[in-house]
This record gives sequence, C-alpha cells and structure tokens, in this order.
Amino acid sequence: MNPSFNNTLLLVGRILLALMFLLSGYSKIGGFAGTAGYIASAGLPLPQLLAVATIVLELGAGLLLVAGWQTRWAALALAAFTLLAALLFHNFWAMPADKQMMQYLMFLKNVSITGGMLVLAAAGPGAWSVDARRMR
Repeated sequence: MNPSFNNTLLLVGRILLALMFLLSGYSKIGGFAGTAGYIASAGLPLPQLLAVATIVLELGAGLLLVAGWQTRWAALALAAFTLLAALLFHNFWAMPADKQMMQYLMFLKNVSITGGMLVLAAAGPGAWSVDARRMR
C-alpha cells in the first residue's frame, strides 16, 4: 500500500480513536459528581480520586494520540483502561435480563476499542506524528 495513504489512515485512525476519550474526559469535568457516583456504584474505592485520574487519562492520552507523541504508551494505557472499564462497568453477565443487551453491546464496544488501541500500539503512529519527527 502507498506509504502516504498508510500515514493518512494512521493519522485519521489516531484522531478517531482519540475523539471518544477527549469528549468523554471533557464531559466528565462538567459531570464530575455523576462520574464519581457511577464509580462508587461499582464498589470501587476513592471514587473522586478515580474520577480525576480517569479525566486526566482520557484527556492526556487522547491528546497524545492526536499529536502522535508517546503514541504506543498512550495506546497501551487506553487499551488497559478500556478493557478494565468493560469488565467493571459493562458486566452484562451480572445484569438483569432487560439490561443485558445494552451492556453486552457496550462491553463489545470497549473490547473492540481495546483491539484498535493494541493495533495502534503495534503499528505506531505513522510519519505524520511528533514521534516520527523526533526519530529523524
């Protein structure tokens, strides 16, 4: 495949993968109490601290993906975070029957995003990234 086309796909892919985390992290700032409450409802300790850590991770790693800086590490961090979120918050197997389908779909979405992050970690950010510029 044409290297320029590959680099375009990697750039667009990084932006699209980051978009969800950037929007989600930003919305958690305005809905901080609700985010902390949701974390607490899963039985996790220190929900306010975890909410802050989540916001920092989603915004920070999302921006790193867009810029293509420390891309592999950011993608691995988001992969781990997303898989953990799937297991903790979208445990469809423990939901009432009327909620299982939605949680199942959310679980699969998270697993798929995790896969995308692992592919990005393996492939790297492409030539149109800060990482590539620093390697020159």
